[in-house]
Amino acid sequence: MRKLLTEYSWIMIGSIFVGLAFNMFFLPARLAAGGVSGISTILYELYEFEPAFIQWLINIPIFFLGFVLLGKEFSLKTLVGTFFVPFTIWLSADIPFTIDNPLLSAIYGGILLGVGLGIVYRGNGSTGGLATVAQIVKKYSGLSSGYAQLLVDGMVVVASAVVFNLELALFAMMAIFVTSKVIDFVQLQTSPSKLVLIITEHEERIQTIIKEEIDRGLTIGGFSNQEKTMILCVVEQQEAIYLKRVLQEEEPHSFVVFLNASEILGKGFSLAK
Repeated sequence: MRKLLTEYSWIMIGSIFVGLAFNMFFLPARLAAGGVSGISTILYELYEFEPAFIQWLINIPIFFLGFVLLGKEFSLKTLVGTFFVPFTIWLSADIPFTIDNPLLSAIYGGILLGVGLGIVYRGNGSTGGLATVAQIVKKYSGLSSGYAQLLVDGMVVVASAVVFNLELALFAMMAIFVTSKVIDFVQLQTSPSKLVLIITEHEERIQTIIKEEIDRGLTIGGFSNQEKTMILCVVEQQEAIYLKRVLQEEEPHSFVVFLNASEILGKGFSLAK
């Protein structure tokens, strides 16, 4: 119960940062930095629709669609993040501290958004929205998590270039880049490619997770003279986050090391799968 309460606290704290990043930086500077928040920024510019209500209207059906199509990927935690971000945006709509400079908003808004999302993810939660759409695209197209998210966010940025101008769209892309790097730091404090070393007594279960759920290869070796197995694999950032969470829940006694991998050459990285 204490662990569960801690995770929900992380989700709510992170959602507050996400909402403040929107009202303090992105909306005043007219930056549609991907996601449902980017869509609400565009609609606010065109029709002056209230961003918080637009996000609720978009997020709720997406949540139920994800629940039907993705099943166990979704939980009450996702619903909490989906609700709490627009709620924060609604409460802080008249906050006096705003920045309308696009460059400053892209940098500092991206940092604040990355911190917020990283905290939400550390609570094993999600803010829903187009991240859910990206997971659906990934499941049914075979694209990686990163490419699926880039495709979905990219469509929002292209729309912002039409509604606003190309310069603001480029600043929005900068904000997305800054956000992704800050999320990496908050989550694992490492680079996008991860070398994972696992020493375990339950190698069959871990092999199943890596091969079937993450779709990566692995190398197996012995560990001293004990009845343990050493598993070595290389994964992407989002895959490392998922693997970390699964191992903490299902194999808490395994010894796991995440290392930076500066460059990966081979199938699935420099070569197509």
